Amino acid sequence: MLQDQDRIFTNLYGMHDRTLDGAKKRGHWDGTAKIIQNGRDWIIDQMKASGLRGRGGAGFPTGLKWSFMPKESDGRPSYLVVNADESEPGTCKDREIMRNDPHTLIEGCLIASFAMQANACYIYIRGEYIREKEALQAAIDEAYDAGLLGKNAAGSGWDFDLYLHHGAGAYICGEETALIESLEGKKGMPRMKPPFPAGAGLYGCPTTVNNVESIAVVPTILRRGPEWFAGFGRQNNAGTKLFAISGHVNNPCVVEEAMSISFEELIEKHCGGIRGGWDNLKAVIPGGSSVPCVRGENMRDAIMDFDYLRGELGSGLGTAAVIVMDQSTDIIKAIWRLSKFYKHESCGQCTPCREGTGWMMRVMDRLVKGEADEEEIDMLWDVTKQVEGHTICALGDAAAWPIQGLIRNFRDEIEDRIKAQKSGKMSAVAAE
Repeated sequence: MLQDQDRIFTNLYGMHDRTLDGAKKRGHWDGTAKIIQNGRDWIIDQMKASGLRGRGGAGFPTGLKWSFMPKESDGRPSYLVVNADESEPGTCKDREIMRNDPHTLIEGCLIASFAMQANACYIYIRGEYIREKEALQAAIDEAYDAGLLGKNAAGSGWDFDLYLHHGAGAYICGEETALIESLEGKKGMPRMKPPFPAGAGLYGCPTTVNNVESIAVVPTILRRGPEWFAGFGRQNNAGTKLFAISGHVNNPCVVEEAMSISFEELIEKHCGGIRGGWDNLKAVIPGGSSVPCVRGENMRDAIMDFDYLRGELGSGLGTAAVIVMDQSTDIIKAIWRLSKFYKHESCGQCTPCREGTGWMMRVMDRLVKGEADEEEIDMLWDVTKQVEGHTICALGDAAAWPIQGLIRNFRDEIEDRIKAQKSGKMSAVAAE
């Protein structure tokens, strides 16, 4: 279990002062100029050594991503863009950073931007996050007033400007290239890659897009050293991580824990156990709505990190938004609700996603009521395979995977419901 002295986010619950004074008392903005004066290569090497992988879902090594930025400018400016468009159902971790510990993010933006030779950074915040935007903007204003941003930021000799951009509430703008399009004032639609943003991103300039949590942990890693951070978690799954646990636990919460903690320990220590006990656990979605669900009995001993969840359980850590469902859950209806979300949020650019998300949702509609034939289950599986991997961005995959997880793990329930409907024994609960 993570000790308090090892927590990076010391004000996750807003119990302390979130202003600049409060942040400084908790150790933030300490020796920022000195970190920057170590130079760009040193910072990137330290980040690589720390083993930090992106906290926005894909888990790409952060230091490696930064190293893709051009070493020498060809006359174009470079940009850092922070993805604060936290719109994945079940995911609710970055908002706690922005609302209660905003200076971790602001200091991280300065250091990361310097490492990529970017004099400007844009934070793209989700449209629905009104209070978070206010808290973050107030913190940015404070940092400007204190000379931590702007000309000679924090006395480092680096000029740096930080802009907060409010989105309009579209899920697709959480995809990095759609986010860049939206920032430029265009419709949020993903771009073809290559070129990747590091070659041509915002305004056609070299750009790196990182998640809020990935950037907010940077100053602490550099202050304490990469060995400290790499000391948590298993090989290739280093560090501490924010877990957002919701659903049928006694105490839903957002908590910072060491990577590779077991699912049972996470739930028992921080959530007061499963509602109705472990025998009542039906299914878990371990990483936000876009990863496949896992049967409850397979989850109890699961290790909460990227490699275990993908390799052993065919799911993923994603954003570590853990959605817990007990036996009272109509799992078919729960997955139908997610397929409805992805149909609504598809930008419509790619045919497989535009047509496939609606098609999958309409079949799910009928499966919820049991008004389908058994062979349609395999047909639905085939369609998810025609959508997955055939689109510009990962929204097609995100729409397909929950349904694949349902069919893989709960096919018996779908079949039972179809049989019950055919024999006229459909229960009132399932037919709601």
